[in-house]
Amino acid sequence: MDPLVAALILSAVLVVALVAGVWIGAAVAITATVGFMAFSSTPPSLNLARAFWEIGSADALASLPLFIWMGEILFRTKLSDQMFAGLAPWLTRVPGRLLHVNVLACGIFGSVSGSSAATCATVAKIALPELRRRGYDEKIVLGTLTGAGTLGILIPPSIAMVVYAVAADQNVIRVFLAGIVPGLMLMAFFSAYLMFWALRHPGRVPVEPTPSWREKFLALKQLLPITALIIGVFYVLLAGVATANESAAWGVLGALGLAAVSRSLTWAAFRDSVLGTVRLSCMIIFILCAANMLSYVMGFTRIPGTLADWVAAKQLSPYALMAILTLVYLLLGTALDGVSMIVLTTVVVIPLVQKAGFDLVWFGIFIVLLIEIAEVTPPLGFNMFVLQNMSGRSMGFIARASLPFFFLMLLAVAIIVVWPGIVTWLPDVVYGKSK
Repeated sequence: MDPLVAALILSAVLVVALVAGVWIGAAVAITATVGFMAFSSTPPSLNLARAFWEIGSADALASLPLFIWMGEILFRTKLSDQMFAGLAPWLTRVPGRLLHVNVLACGIFGSVSGSSAATCATVAKIALPELRRRGYDEKIVLGTLTGAGTLGILIPPSIAMVVYAVAADQNVIRVFLAGIVPGLMLMAFFSAYLMFWALRHPGRVPVEPTPSWREKFLALKQLLPITALIIGVFYVLLAGVATANESAAWGVLGALGLAAVSRSLTWAAFRDSVLGTVRLSCMIIFILCAANMLSYVMGFTRIPGTLADWVAAKQLSPYALMAILTLVYLLLGTALDGVSMIVLTTVVVIPLVQKAGFDLVWFGIFIVLLIEIAEVTPPLGFNMFVLQNMSGRSMGFIARASLPFFFLMLLAVAIIVVWPGIVTWLPDVVYGKSK
């Protein structure tokens, strides 16, 4: 069958399933099964078993539930409260004052949680009532939390990065390292915007009491536990002491230890963290398995290769291809979550990107940045849902508040497209250039 006809049939089945309200993982599995029945003589059950075994036996995927569990533990302990208390005294004289705590706290917590939703919810749980009480403008507070909350999937370890590394068959540690510099760059953009906003609206930033140097250094004690956990996880990775899976296990052990020391490791918190980890891990792994089934169908129908040849024949410039992919991912982000976007598109997009000469590790960060934008894009921007529930504000209000951060993330995408070395520099320094 003609690849174009096959693509239209598969797309129609997937759209019908999604519109009918079928969960994304089941919708992809149904589409793959229809494809097997229509385009392959191999029994669908055999292909299903192969697809599930390939994903289930992937070594890199073992770190996924462990990083999720680490974030779940921290989400339910006092460590996030201590983080806020440790940062606040150092920012009282910076333009924007405690608004910067949102950015720094999201960056720090994101580096050990791996989840955008967990990062946004955890920091907002502390910062939103506290900044409201102190008289900060609620619109800028919500905008900051919406935008900075996305750092959980850009600053490693990141659930989305693990999923991409598995789906694109890339080294997960290289992908982790590639996210560090863009993550710091985005934090700098957010903080620079807050300074600019505060200088333009000085009356909307309350005056904070100036703590003494003694109070500042005493506050640093509050940051020591989570800082030690971050350093520990990254050290064992970069020093080659442990693999990504082993470092994730050490991270879980460290999070459990810190929670126990802070006396917030109750039986209920432990049970909830395990149940939350199981639910999220099973959901992601099932989606990955279903997407792997669909990739088999794509191979039978020659859709990716045909599409890659078509793009090559059009002789699009690399920038034009990235502009098209940006629009596609922004459109998908209005209807799909980040993991679904990765697993649904990589099988088709990877051949295009390789043919255009782009580094696949770099492309992983490109996708993650676009997923970040999807987190603040209506109607399914998940961070917006989180803050809507926590603040009681309308989706429209939160969308308007997050608009400056939306454009800052688009700027970050443009910058890494023009200067890809920002992404690839650190993994190349640590591990040498990929071949």
